[in-house]
Amino acid sequence: MSAEHPHAGGVVAVVGAVGIVFGDIGTSVLYAMGTVLREGTSRGRPLDPEIVYGMTSTVIWSMLLIVTVLYVRLLLRADNDGEGGLLALLGLLRGHVRTGRAAAVLALLGMVGAAMFLGDSVITPAISVLSAAEGLELAYPSLARAVVPLALVVLAGLFVLQRFGTSRIGRLFGPVMMLWFAAIAVLGVGAIVREPSVLQALSPHWIVLYVRDEPLVAFLSLGAVVLAVTGAEALYADLGHLGRQAITRGWLFVVFPALVLSYLGQAAAVVRDPSAAGNPFFALVPSWGRLPMVALATLATIIASQAVISGAFTVVHQATRLGFLPPLRTLHTSRSNVGQIYLPAVNWMLAVVVLVLVVVFGSSASLASAYGVAVTTTITVTTSMYLTLTWQRERRVTGSLVVAGAILLVVLVFLAANVPKVESGGWLPLGLGVVIVVVMSTWRAGQGRIDVARHHHETSVRAILDEVADESSATHRTPGSAVFFTRHPGLAPMAMCTSVQQNHVLHQQVVLLSWSTADTPAAPADRRVVVDLLGDAGDGVVQVTAVFGYRERPDVIGVLERARELADGELDDLDPSEAVFFVSLPVVQFSTASDMARWRQRLFLAVTRMVPDPVELLRLPRDRTVVVGRELTL
Repeated sequence: MSAEHPHAGGVVAVVGAVGIVFGDIGTSVLYAMGTVLREGTSRGRPLDPEIVYGMTSTVIWSMLLIVTVLYVRLLLRADNDGEGGLLALLGLLRGHVRTGRAAAVLALLGMVGAAMFLGDSVITPAISVLSAAEGLELAYPSLARAVVPLALVVLAGLFVLQRFGTSRIGRLFGPVMMLWFAAIAVLGVGAIVREPSVLQALSPHWIVLYVRDEPLVAFLSLGAVVLAVTGAEALYADLGHLGRQAITRGWLFVVFPALVLSYLGQAAAVVRDPSAAGNPFFALVPSWGRLPMVALATLATIIASQAVISGAFTVVHQATRLGFLPPLRTLHTSRSNVGQIYLPAVNWMLAVVVLVLVVVFGSSASLASAYGVAVTTTITVTTSMYLTLTWQRERRVTGSLVVAGAILLVVLVFLAANVPKVESGGWLPLGLGVVIVVVMSTWRAGQGRIDVARHHHETSVRAILDEVADESSATHRTPGSAVFFTRHPGLAPMAMCTSVQQNHVLHQQVVLLSWSTADTPAAPADRRVVVDLLGDAGDGVVQVTAVFGYRERPDVIGVLERARELADGELDDLDPSEAVFFVSLPVVQFSTASDMARWRQRLFLAVTRMVPDPVELLRLPRDRTVVVGRELTL
């Protein structure tokens, strides 16, 4: 467990957590209760107070179990050197299970979880902004046709602004979201005062009566109830940015009470007037305040969408570092916070999908079915991985294991309740998830084949040096320093083999630089850079191996400077500002003789084209970098 910052639970930290972490779950009040109520009325059952109490109690107790107990109480304590999230869990698990079928299953679970999180990332902006804009229709029915265009304009602007980062406007997130939670709490209290009997819904016995009297309606409505816990995964994923104390206190003292009051208030409005079930949130708002509330709701949903988009950038970046996706062009938008990144390719793909969803579905109610499937699948995968990790660590039945296991059973019921929604929209995240998992698995399989193919064109460093030392050889040593990037320590990379075999030249000072990605966000200090003289301190060839965490970006110059300090004088002549860099670039070719399916080969080749220029990726000086290509077949 990582140490908390001394002010991690202070007021400023809590306000920051409220602004960054809870936008998604905080804006779910706009559509969650309305979707749950529609599930009841769609079955032809009148919304009697008892039914409303049962539905409301189910929503509140679902938040208590899934968010408070599972995520805040259990998962926030399962950190990977202070980092949270599904891929952080996968990193922890890979430390216990590295080979065999279990490792393959864990890798698949990680892919599925990441894929569904990305599916969630395209639905959240669409449903959140649409639900806020729909308040405009309620206030001014004549503007109903403006809802979709308004949502499109807001979302388009949001994606355009991504490249500027959030370091400046991010300071406003906390105060705006605090105002949002204060507003929904006050509106809820006002409705409760007018209908205090709704406080009965706090008792879980209403859930029992609800299930007893309307078992089918109760079961199917769970597919909508899960919308109330959207954003729980983001709460866990942002652990490394904000710390456990700030997130915990923000949830317990601000967000959870405000959400409970809002859902109780919406229930009270429906008990007083069943027609309010169409849009119970804005039914709480007096007519004079609807326009300002639409504006505030739009700001809140923009913040929620921003958090989810940033989360998608982080997940994709971590997936590339862990080998699930190819490296992509990544821009760091903040000098002080390495976690604030922008991936242009991901941003514009998300933008296209989100805008298409708004046009195709047209309303938050239509998107609700799709959302529930994405959320429940992600929670199921995360909970399953947590259970596996807990068992691997403890090897005995513990209280945490029992509680998490019981919650997993509840989540599986939620997942089953969403199965009927596949036809009406749930196909969307499932389809996106399948596509992303296929891409990830194809990339991993293709990279494995390329690694094998590279071995056929690489030889041992000793063989290269023996050839250079042979007096009959035409190869000679030339002054200067050369840095060759290699994937396999101890082997001469393709660029080095080509330089010797074709150009008959090898520099006097040679550094073979390789690195790997640890299953932790930051590499351990004692393993970050290792220097190996390869058994001969006078041959001018040194192996340097670096380890980076999955959140870190490779720093070639920094590694070389550190290697000079550790090389006991062997690298005194190395000057990173004058050295020549050699990059081996596999040029992958389609092969009809390969046992890899042809469609997977074509997919791998298509994904390979997304990989940026290696010189740009490694931030190397172009005037001193040589890229040597070699054709390889799958």
